[in-house]
Amino acid sequence: MALPSRPPKALKPMKARHADECEDLEQLPNIGPTIAADLRRIGVAHPRELVERDAFSLYRALCEASGRRQDPCVLDTFLAAADFMRGAEPRPWWTYTAQRKAQFGSV
Repeated sequence: MALPSRPPKALKPMKARHADECEDLEQLPNIGPTIAADLRRIGVAHPRELVERDAFSLYRALCEASGRRQDPCVLDTFLAAADFMRGAEPRPWWTYTAQRKAQFGSV
């Protein structure tokens, strides 16, 4: 008797190395399915839209849309994604923590 076959695992999208390679939010460094869904929830459909968007405004919009204060690390992630789409090298989101604290204090 043959064992039932498992459905194939969904492949993770390849992360972009440069902004011009990025066609889906999930291709952004530091952005997984949950944060991509959060970005879509607040009106960001394509990575290129982050070039003109303010990370802090996105963070506040997500807090408002969710009805609760988001972890400040989400702001770090938005800073990293926007910076990447403006041409910066991909960096881990936590490298933006000091910048966030200096710019915005405790959010």
